[in-house]
Amino acid sequence: MKYCAYLDIETTGLSPFTGKLTVIGLYIEEGNDNGIMQLVGDEISSSKLIQMMKNITMLYTYNGARFDLPFIKAKLNVDLTQYCRHKDLMYACWQRNLYGGLKGVERQLGIERKLPDVDGRIAIELWHNYKRYGHRDSLARLLKYNEEDVLNLREIRERLNI
Repeated sequence: MKYCAYLDIETTGLSPFTGKLTVIGLYIEEGNDNGIMQLVGDEISSSKLIQMMKNITMLYTYNGARFDLPFIKAKLNVDLTQYCRHKDLMYACWQRNLYGGLKGVERQLGIERKLPDVDGRIAIELWHNYKRYGHRDSLARLLKYNEEDVLNLREIRERLNI
């Protein structure tokens, strides 16, 4: 069977030349059996990512064409568009006059977050707290944040009827 998925990454910076991939999150819709998959830190590899993409025919991101997919390509040498079609929801949002990044679009659409105080900058701090000090609660919060991102991509797609 073929499925669609929603992808979001967490990094330590905006450039793949100076930043690291910390989390790759994927929400996979498999009929009634949907689920979240996350690769974290040292477990991130090209082979594991390719395995996660098995059976995915359509991949959705937000700003993925300019950030997530090029970052993955630079770090793992994996071009996800070779494995499935890709639709960047940011451009669909722009066509509907929805601007302001993922969180801004969520606010405009009335999508609430369980972690409204976490953003990309805080996500970096959470990763560093985990790596430097072993704060497992920081890692759990980072993973929850990433999970919200991928789940909300699905919600945006549904609300925009894409």
